[in-house]
Amino acid sequence: MTNLSLNHHSVDPQISGQLYINGRWSLPVDPATLPVVNPATEEVIAEVARGSSEDVDRAVAAARAAFPGWSATPVDSRALILGKIHELILERQEALAQALSLEMGAAISFARVMQVPLAAEHVRVACDLLSTYRFRRVENGTAVDREPIGVCGLITPWNWPLYQITAKVAPAIAAGCTVVLKPSELSPLSALLFAQLVHDAGLPPGVFNLVNGSGAEVGAAMAAHPDIDMISITGSNRAGALVAQAAAPTVKRVTQELGGKSPNVLLPDADFAKAVPPGVMSAFRNVGQSCSAPTRMIVPRNRLAEVEALAAATANAIIVGDPLLEGTVLGPIANEAQFHRVQTMIEVGLDEGAKLLCGGPGRVQGFEKGFYTRPTIFSNVDSSMRIAQEEIFGPVLCIIAYDTVDEAVAIANDTVYGLGAHVQSQDLELARSVASRIRSGQVLLNYPAWNPMAPFGGYKRSGNGREYGVHGFEEYLEIKAIVGFG
Repeated sequence: MTNLSLNHHSVDPQISGQLYINGRWSLPVDPATLPVVNPATEEVIAEVARGSSEDVDRAVAAARAAFPGWSATPVDSRALILGKIHELILERQEALAQALSLEMGAAISFARVMQVPLAAEHVRVACDLLSTYRFRRVENGTAVDREPIGVCGLITPWNWPLYQITAKVAPAIAAGCTVVLKPSELSPLSALLFAQLVHDAGLPPGVFNLVNGSGAEVGAAMAAHPDIDMISITGSNRAGALVAQAAAPTVKRVTQELGGKSPNVLLPDADFAKAVPPGVMSAFRNVGQSCSAPTRMIVPRNRLAEVEALAAATANAIIVGDPLLEGTVLGPIANEAQFHRVQTMIEVGLDEGAKLLCGGPGRVQGFEKGFYTRPTIFSNVDSSMRIAQEEIFGPVLCIIAYDTVDEAVAIANDTVYGLGAHVQSQDLELARSVASRIRSGQVLLNYPAWNPMAPFGGYKRSGNGREYGVHGFEEYLEIKAIVGFG
């Protein structure tokens, strides 16, 4: 087993087998462990504690005990600690980037430029919000207070491990809540480093707790726990539904950020030379393992050949390889189960009669080990095909042709999902008009810069609730009306 040595902020082998509860590292009730596999080598690189429902009970008790004090802590004091957490993420960003690359195969350049800095931004935003947010508004003699909801159970995925942790933990603790975090058991190393830096930032014991383990045991125990007031999950539709079902008897708040099959509508007036390559790269960002990846490129039929040539040239130029090499653009798929899922869906596309432009089934040439997948583009796809309807979660792009703008909008809306969408046009008014007709929680016009204040979440089966910025912050608040306040 590889000894994880990531500078002096490494994932210590002793810590990796422990949970973080009530301000200290502790062994689980049952000393079982779960292996962490490096997807680039298929080798076990660490063993992490396998928590149980009893460990969840311990963590929830600690969070419940800490809640009265933390929720009453002055806003300025909470902001100071969040500021320290932000500072430590930036200070330790190389160790965090290395951990992300090892645990889920992120190209090291992508981990350094995207995964870690964007995670830090969620903390900065939560900290900054505390200086401007009005927790009390008085109107017509009634005070409307926004108060922390209580103990929050946070369940995060394997594809953007640190980014999704900070997107939930930062607004929750900024709001005055206490939390129990269950990171994905497939990519838990960055979460352990985060727990250590939260500790080092001086967060009081019990405010933040981490219980590693499986969704079937730890996640289910959190969802059903009577002393958890809210569950926030980012994950698959299946996992989101199971959490909602388990949470229902206790009538706790449940927010879900789930699957997507996001469209990228290229309107007839778009500059295709400028619109197609970024569309391909957006779909393949993080090896296509993003719930909002625009994996359906919807293009005018009379420009299809041009789009196909541009898309294939872009994909064929992508360097897939060892994630620790500086020049690598895409590393491996993050885990074995997802690798097989992607391979299966590529075969489905071929069986359905889609036109294969590049890529295809099988490993990347030269790699006998590691879950390396060939960037794949299908054309002549229609909305009845599984590859156009199901979330593949890998570097697979579908090109779908349309004849009219109305048809393009209909295709964009023709899935059970509604998480993200893109529209490309040189006419901003036209782009805005089309965006207003797409049933999606977020629409991006002409590849804008990422905005950490823009609310993110889904319509339809992509979930409910919002993350990021003030809207994500308010998910962790309850509303109290004090009538006759004066």
